[in-house]
Amino acid sequence: MENVYLTIVLAPLLGAIIAGFFGGRIGRQGAHAVTIAGVGLSTALSLMVLARFIWGDLPVYNEAVYTWMVSDGIRFEVGFLVDRLTALMMATVTFVSLMVHIYTIGYMADDEHNWPHGALTGKNSYQRFFSYISLFTFSMLMLVMSNNFMQLFFGWEAVGLVSYLLIGFWSTRETAIFANMKAFLVNRVGDFGFILGIAAIGMYFNSMDYAEVFAAAPDHAGTQVALFGGVSLMTLICILLFIGAMGKSAQVPLHVWLPDSMEGPTPISALIHAATMVTAGVFMVARMSPLFEMSETALSFILIIGATTALFMGLIGLVQNDIKRVVAYSTLSQLGYMVTALGASAYAAGMFHLMTHAFFKALLFLAAGSVIIAMHHKQDIREMGGLRRYMPITWITALIGSLALIGFPAFSGFFSKDAIIEAVGHSTLYGSGYASLLLTIGVFVTAAYSFRMYFLVFHGKPRMDDHTRHHLHETPWVVTLPLVLLAIPSVVLGWLVIEPLLVTNWFASGDWNPIVVAPEHDTLHALREHWHGQWAFVLHGMTMPPFFLAMGGLVLAAVVWWFTFAKNPKIDEQLQAMGGPVTKVLQAKYGFDDFNQKVFAGGGRWLGKVLWLGGDRAIIDDGVVNGSAHRVAALAQRARHLQTGYLYHYAIAMIVGLVGLLTFFVVL
Repeated sequence: MENVYLTIVLAPLLGAIIAGFFGGRIGRQGAHAVTIAGVGLSTALSLMVLARFIWGDLPVYNEAVYTWMVSDGIRFEVGFLVDRLTALMMATVTFVSLMVHIYTIGYMADDEHNWPHGALTGKNSYQRFFSYISLFTFSMLMLVMSNNFMQLFFGWEAVGLVSYLLIGFWSTRETAIFANMKAFLVNRVGDFGFILGIAAIGMYFNSMDYAEVFAAAPDHAGTQVALFGGVSLMTLICILLFIGAMGKSAQVPLHVWLPDSMEGPTPISALIHAATMVTAGVFMVARMSPLFEMSETALSFILIIGATTALFMGLIGLVQNDIKRVVAYSTLSQLGYMVTALGASAYAAGMFHLMTHAFFKALLFLAAGSVIIAMHHKQDIREMGGLRRYMPITWITALIGSLALIGFPAFSGFFSKDAIIEAVGHSTLYGSGYASLLLTIGVFVTAAYSFRMYFLVFHGKPRMDDHTRHHLHETPWVVTLPLVLLAIPSVVLGWLVIEPLLVTNWFASGDWNPIVVAPEHDTLHALREHWHGQWAFVLHGMTMPPFFLAMGGLVLAAVVWWFTFAKNPKIDEQLQAMGGPVTKVLQAKYGFDDFNQKVFAGGGRWLGKVLWLGGDRAIIDDGVVNGSAHRVAALAQRARHLQTGYLYHYAIAMIVGLVGLLTFFVVL
């Protein structure tokens, strides 16, 4: 199977290299053909691996394929750990990536119009974009298939680098450049904590291999680190690793980069910021469950951060008017749900929601992109309306995605979100009550902002200009086909996988169990003990508060932004005006961006100016460089007076010098 695993990883890389270096020669068709072929092959093989884990007896693969270096007994290797957790991620990543590749053919077809006339950066931009997204797929696969921390960090940084390239793809736009630099810098903050966590593992465990670290972890359960008066080693490692996850998975306060990343083309919003890169942190914490289970402090920290993100980022979505930013804040909120599940030790539920969310959120982003194409790249939902009549496929798939997002009964999001809320409700860790309350309220908020966007875009009277309205039509099949294929799992996936993932512990394979949960932290036990099938789960969920809150949010959205809006188009503005200071806080995004700009960016500029004026100019230039020259010149200016040209001056100087020397020798 080693050759199969190598092919899964290297096929997208080969496509990226060909499209990137030879895109000018092979042209547009060649670029998308070779990258789609590479990702398609990777998808087919990943689904084959997943199928063999489901219906066959495929053994867990944990081997090194290349040893880079051995230093002081620590082996730095490239290797694969392919178990059922990995297989699930491989299938999700490659399938969504394949859908995005196909979709990109239609979305980027007229990309030359996005560049200023004559801009060299616009030359072969279509081929370059395909190269980037294929390279991202390779990087993500390296991350999820790694069996050691060195390769994990390589994949971690690689997806960050490609994300930087894709967010700022339209590099002639100042907003895109600002957004990709913001994403890069914020992720570096999280990655600093992440690499410190890996360094601590290397220092205390003397190994980079997952299996070796997990096996030795119980021996370090009581180890203390002389930091802040004494901290548990496992708590320190887990919090540092989670700080890395906070950056990649956009958790408060390191969430600020994700909404701005919508400056990139829509396909990367679906690929990177909905389904794959932002879930890397969730996957990493689930993979590291043997470590996190040894620190309740770290788990409580994760609980609180995740729940805070879930509710408060969702609230911002209520006041957004950019169609992509509404979906972006939805992503932040749903990532909060996944992270909260991890904090409650319901790792399987977090991975379940990661998978279902990948499909319906990619669907929503691609549906938003379909709308943007039809609207000639206008993104303000206040200028849309009535698109249901012009774009029936986009409309029905967007409706399916929205229903899955809010957890409508029987849709995939219903199963995964309800499982998370139930698991958090059974947690006894510090902060679990706070988390349970916020997640429950968040269900109402999710339904409200999701269907606010849905009704304003697809229902009511058209509000766009006449030119746009007269040219409205459904997008090409390369755009709508991925929508349909993503809509199918958004409906049925929850039915198929809830039992194996949450009830029968499908992740365990023989003696190997990638997800470790301490008995006292097992919050999914009630679900397993009272499991009576999917229909019973649906009926039980329809008697619980989250269901009524979700339906309440849906009804509120219908009343306000469908029925009332038809009579009073100013209702949205009036409601926001009624919110007063609350609306201003939400529109200001709680002040995180302003704080970062003034304190960190402004403070950095101020410190740089001080160092420039006080250090570079005053000390180095004036003091060291120019100062030494001035001192030599001043000394030379005085010494020149000794050279008068008169013979008797020199004679006197010689006599005085001779007397001085004789006196010196006589005295000694």
